[in-house]
Amino acid sequence: MTQFLHHAREFMPILLQGAWLTILVTLGSLLLSTVLGLVWAVMRVSGIPLLANLSAAIINLLRGIPIIVILFFLYFVMPDVGISLSALQAGILGLGIAYSAYQAENFRAGIEAVDHGQVEAARAMGMGWGLMMRRVVLPQAVKIVLPPYGNIMIMMLKDSSQASTITVAELALQGKMIATSTFQNATVFTLVALIYLVMCVPLILLVRHLEKRGKK
Repeated sequence: MTQFLHHAREFMPILLQGAWLTILVTLGSLLLSTVLGLVWAVMRVSGIPLLANLSAAIINLLRGIPIIVILFFLYFVMPDVGISLSALQAGILGLGIAYSAYQAENFRAGIEAVDHGQVEAARAMGMGWGLMMRRVVLPQAVKIVLPPYGNIMIMMLKDSSQASTITVAELALQGKMIATSTFQNATVFTLVALIYLVMCVPLILLVRHLEKRGKK
């Protein structure tokens, strides 16, 4: 135990730097996936066949490609066409684009769950489609999608470790480098697991809280 604590004091500063990058990648990709996911969802329920079909094609395409392939494409292929991204930029962009498909399905389910009677009432009051979405549908849909949105946040936090494959020095990669150089595998990866837990537990509690509120 004493040896574990000694190594923990030695490794923690580097691991915390990695944890900060993990949080940065998660927040950046969460923001991007939320915006894109909302766009795909609104296109899907717009009632305009061209937009709905285009949105469905994008969502299915993104769901069918592994995240790691999207990351490799952005980081290793894009420079061939003159677009160079840093590892961090590619990580945020790749995870954000990949998760926008799941966010879109989440938002679409929330929008379609809104009572259709309220939609008809809004139309009867003369509201246009855009105004009805902003004033009636989206505010209610947001409450419905909050619990699954929290689950997506947790998944993104854990999947941010995939950014290590394009050299983003987030928590998992920092842990791997320390373990490789010190051979303290048990200590390092125990600390990595504990740090992930510390970051995930508040989100898990938040999701539980939102689920309880949603049932009231």
